[in-house]
Amino acid sequence: MHVITPGPERTIATPNAVMTPLAAPSTGSTTLSTWRVRMEPGASGPLHTVDREQVWTVLSGALAVTTGDRTETVRAGQTLVLPAGTERRVRTAGDAAPESDVVPAGAVPPDDTGVPDDAGAGGPVEALVAMPADGRVSTPDQGPRPLPWAV
Repeated sequence: MHVITPGPERTIATPNAVMTPLAAPSTGSTTLSTWRVRMEPGASGPLHTVDREQVWTVLSGALAVTTGDRTETVRAGQTLVLPAGTERRVRTAGDAAPESDVVPAGAVPPDDTGVPDDAGAGGPVEALVAMPADGRVSTPDQGPRPLPWAV
């Protein structure tokens, strides 16, 4: 057993987000990679495919995740499971309308939607992501490669 303390020397900034690696093979995990994502309002990641299942838990703000012709809004306190091989685009959702009836832990629903009015409105988005350590990502213009924050 060991404790991993994230540090700025391992943080990776892309044009769309800042990734802070947590557990990964480079930090002692053998089968799982986890990282923290921070996206500023209006940020949108590229269209991409990951060859392993990913689990995203939104800590603050809201994400709009598009797969095919379907877009889901995932708000603070909610978790999204993205199947392996699913082409997706992840962006901040800002003030997107609620699309789920899940209430974040400890929140009080303001109305019959079950999602607090301010769950995801404005501000940056933070999420934790987990996937098998050997996952690889592809974009329409670039072949499979490891995610640098997950190795």
